[in-house]
Amino acid sequence: MDTAANYTIFLGRQRLLTAPLPDVLTYLKTKLERTHEPLLVFNDQTGRTVDFNLSGTLDEVLAREAPVSAKTGPGRPKLGVVSREVSLLPRHWDWLESHPNGASAALRRLIDEARKADPVAERRRMATLPTDRFLTVMGGDLPGAEEASRALYAGDGAAFRTLVQDWPEDVRLHALHLAAPAFEEHP
Repeated sequence: MDTAANYTIFLGRQRLLTAPLPDVLTYLKTKLERTHEPLLVFNDQTGRTVDFNLSGTLDEVLAREAPVSAKTGPGRPKLGVVSREVSLLPRHWDWLESHPNGASAALRRLIDEARKADPVAERRRMATLPTDRFLTVMGGDLPGAEEASRALYAGDGAAFRTLVQDWPEDVRLHALHLAAPAFEEHP
């Protein structure tokens, strides 16, 4: 898990906390462990809901769910390198392997170059999908949800703000917070 990302806890449609992972885990363990209310935790970087194993002591939960040191395994875990499978055609593998430092280094360079080529579009893309995921879970049944999603993908901040203005306050404010980079023109 990415300990640098913020996480947000919702109890129903009420936002309880937005904070880094260790703070969120501490809050969940000490204040909400025994609640039976509908509780959702969102990774604000991805917009996905996450579940945590809160069994054991707070120290055990933090060690398991937000480890301080990198896990060992293939790749370079201290650098945050994660091994995953990529499926390419043979000609793509040949092209990648012909570059200095191998296929992985070539892919990393290509991705970094693409991200730097249009930083405004990259920032918008990095905000749009997580916001849409959040909207689907928390606002999918609210009036104007589908139109708000369309406005989000169209980059129409004014329409988006208008469409969510009557939503429950915490849902509206968090959606606006997540969506803000999608509507910015400059860094």
